[in-house]
Amino acid sequence: MFCFQCQETAKGTGCTVKGVCGKLPETARWQDLLISVSRGIGTIAHALNEAGVAYDNIEAGDYIVDALFITITNANFDDAAILNKVDKGIELKKRLLKIAADNQVALPDYQEVRWGGEKEDYLAEGTRESVLRNENEDQRSLKELVVLGLKGTCAYYEHASRLGERNEDIIRFMERALALISDPNANQDELLKTVVETGQNGVAVMALLDKANTGTYGTPEISKVNIGVGTRPGILVSGHDLKDIKDLLEQTEGTGVDVYTHSEMLPAHYYPELKKYKHLVGNYGNAWWKQKEEFETFNGPIVFTTNCIVPPTSKATYNDRVFTTNAAGYPGWKRIKVKEDGHKDFTDVIELAKTCPAPTEIEHGEIVGGFAHGQVFALADKIVDAVKSGAIKKFIVMGGCDGRMKSRNYYEEFAQALPKDTVILTSGCAKYRYNKLQLGDIGGIPRVLDAGQCNDSYSWAVVALKLKEIFQAQDINDLPIFFNIAWYEQKAVIVLLALLSLGIKNIHIGPTLPGFVSPNVLNVLVDTFGLGTISTVEEDIKQYITA
Repeated sequence: MFCFQCQETAKGTGCTVKGVCGKLPETARWQDLLISVSRGIGTIAHALNEAGVAYDNIEAGDYIVDALFITITNANFDDAAILNKVDKGIELKKRLLKIAADNQVALPDYQEVRWGGEKEDYLAEGTRESVLRNENEDQRSLKELVVLGLKGTCAYYEHASRLGERNEDIIRFMERALALISDPNANQDELLKTVVETGQNGVAVMALLDKANTGTYGTPEISKVNIGVGTRPGILVSGHDLKDIKDLLEQTEGTGVDVYTHSEMLPAHYYPELKKYKHLVGNYGNAWWKQKEEFETFNGPIVFTTNCIVPPTSKATYNDRVFTTNAAGYPGWKRIKVKEDGHKDFTDVIELAKTCPAPTEIEHGEIVGGFAHGQVFALADKIVDAVKSGAIKKFIVMGGCDGRMKSRNYYEEFAQALPKDTVILTSGCAKYRYNKLQLGDIGGIPRVLDAGQCNDSYSWAVVALKLKEIFQAQDINDLPIFFNIAWYEQKAVIVLLALLSLGIKNIHIGPTLPGFVSPNVLNVLVDTFGLGTISTVEEDIKQYITA
């Protein structure tokens, strides 16, 4: 195997024996095969689009979205589920090949596009599906920047489409991008241009999801969230999918079972149409990587609506009470039933919960969130006055991901060391490093403003553009905003590319640089965008905050 898509990849270069995430070599192989099939489908679909051929592009687009989402870090470890998706992709590809032949559409002569055999034939033929098929490290780096950005795009698109929001332009771009990265002789200038376009489509897909979420559940509002527990049995919901928790809340109402959020599901408490359910009682635990200990003490069923799954140890007692749905999967864990109308049937989860004791309390108190762009705009006058008076000297965007590495203590220490006249703008699970610290407020404005999930990083781009307008700044980079982003997986990659595409410069990422970025490509990103990495808390505050 060879995998270098996440921040924790072995030695910062690539996992070759077993994934740090727990992914086995066979699983990595099947995921590579699934991506290869997706590249083929995208290439054929792009050729049909260019030729103006009428066909079911919704099916092709939905397949690509689901397939790439499955391969995102910590989403799916179930070989059977992955290979089942491969089989469906091969059948779809055969149909697309026939449509192309019937309409005399010329296709590029790449093996993964032309091949129309069975799964076994792919493997026997020795098709090189992994990233190492690209021998030139700069070409490989640019291609992986695109494909990893597409994975993040697919994650957000899938959530939006489940709420009825679609964008054909985004799908057609993804198909065109897959066609380009399938070309073994792709021009590097064209690849770099496509990297930027991937970021532009990242902005579009986050806007699409924002529209889907707010249109369905209302505009997030400032909310206090309980981090203690009640006395009744509970169900813990992890992942990112708001539609699933809405289904669960409807089906658990009046059953005597409470619902808790975990990790990136915390922002469910900010939406009016979700927080109205009184049995949505709180958030349990912290970021994804602490789940093995926290699932033990929760006592009740756990539902994974998406990533991030941490493979359990052999001694885990919670294996028989974990359920998965959507792109998430793990061998032996139960799948949520899907009704004919597309909604989930949580009967089995609810009945199991009734037999379980209440969660064991691991902390108590409240945390405050709900500061998406709509809520920030409602406070705009107050914030602008604070900036003009000098009460707020600088905003620090600290969105992104959390992770296991000790080097991530930097973000907690950085938050604690910031001057009292600064405000942290956050989203994603990175917030768990500092959202429970007592950092105070500035004239009633909390010093940590949590917009929500990782996709809600879009809010900070919207806020920055609004501040540019309010202060009549010539350039967005003239604003008193410093971007200090923590990354882990591919949704953070698309957030970064989206910010770069908006012209935001001097973004710092950490705790380490991506293993998939070659030295030459890194130099381009540094020269073009001023991209940097973290150093020490003291040096970064001195250079970027108090200077």
